[in-house]
Amino acid sequence: MKERLHRMRMSPDAALLRQAELRAEMMVSVLRIFVSFGLLIAFLVIVGDDAEKSGILRHQGGFVMLSLLSYLMIGVLSLWAARKGLFRAWMTWPMVTLDCLFVIVNTWVGLVSSGLPGELTFLLPPTWLVPAVLAFTLLRFNPYLQAYCVVLLVAGFGWLVFNVEMDDPVQAMARAKFLVKDPANVVRLVMISLGGVVLVAAALALRSILHRALIETENRLTLTRYLPARLAERLGAEDLTSLRQGARQEMGVLFVDIRGFTTWAETRDPTEVSAFITEFRIRVQKAARETGGMVDKFIGDGAMLLFEGAGAAARALQCSLRLSEETRDWSALRLAEGRSPVHVGIGLHWGEVFSGVVGDEDRLEYTALGDTVNTAARLEQMTKDCGMEIVVSACALDAAEAGAAVAPAREGWTALEPVFLRGRSQPVAVLGRREGTRPES
Repeated sequence: MKERLHRMRMSPDAALLRQAELRAEMMVSVLRIFVSFGLLIAFLVIVGDDAEKSGILRHQGGFVMLSLLSYLMIGVLSLWAARKGLFRAWMTWPMVTLDCLFVIVNTWVGLVSSGLPGELTFLLPPTWLVPAVLAFTLLRFNPYLQAYCVVLLVAGFGWLVFNVEMDDPVQAMARAKFLVKDPANVVRLVMISLGGVVLVAAALALRSILHRALIETENRLTLTRYLPARLAERLGAEDLTSLRQGARQEMGVLFVDIRGFTTWAETRDPTEVSAFITEFRIRVQKAARETGGMVDKFIGDGAMLLFEGAGAAARALQCSLRLSEETRDWSALRLAEGRSPVHVGIGLHWGEVFSGVVGDEDRLEYTALGDTVNTAARLEQMTKDCGMEIVVSACALDAAEAGAAVAPAREGWTALEPVFLRGRSQPVAVLGRREGTRPES
């Protein structure tokens, strides 16, 4: 449960990488078990008899068996921890250390047992497991971990090469002959095969995560195309099903519309109209982004914005004021250029809505439905009749005061006649703000 909650708090990219890491750890654990069994069989079946005859492994046979069984147990325990969700990212570091030590220590024991000098380190079969150990680390998708593994292996084998001295030259050379006989070469072939299996598994894992990443990117592009950008940013493909089911929640719903746009557009060139609408939408998106709002949709020369989460009502109220400021600045800029000014109407209401994604794969749409949405649209229409730039419901202003760290100032708001809306038995208390009224600082 904790692991699931942790993934929910992650970004889609981090969650995808975390899932890949857990799958990789389980794969490494399985491969570690596979390699341990393979080496045990090779040691017992291929090397055992000749080793006793040659005497090269007489002293290290018990150690080899113990180390292989221990390595097998490490694989079993790490697999159990990964499947139970107990494995943590930091645990990969000691596991990589154990992988490296397994190869280095077995090589050192081989040198000491045979009396061979460090210069012949890479003649010993355990060194042929280095590609497998590097592939184990590659599966963790961590460049720092990979660099640590390389440094550890180079340092360990470097120490063996330059510090292990030959015991008895005659005996050492006699024992060294065993390392070029068929049994030792068969062991090398087995280790190359095991390393090859690990590398194939690493390639499959990398291909799999690349495939999932491409699908994830495609899904996000689809969501961004059809859904509000702010919503698409926090959604992964796995969340779309639950979002389609919808939910009831309290939201701030804001409508903004350009006044007199239809009449103005009738006498304008289409290019000028397009540029005008683009500028309007840029300013709406800027205000929404700065106040944590979500542009649900643009409707011709208007827009519908939604606000949810902590302090949503206060942010929605702040957005209405920000839109007023943006429009005032834009209008002043146009007047300075000798063009007509811009006026907007803004309606804001707070209440329960039903929100969710509707549609099929060819056309997805995020929508909010309910009386709250209808009321906000009616309040925006009211601005035409009452001479106000912004009309908000009293409950929206109350909710903004309750949810804000610093209560918004009431100065500048004028109480209007309560509005009777169709389908409501009680009137809606509303307040208005005239164009050009600056909020108190």
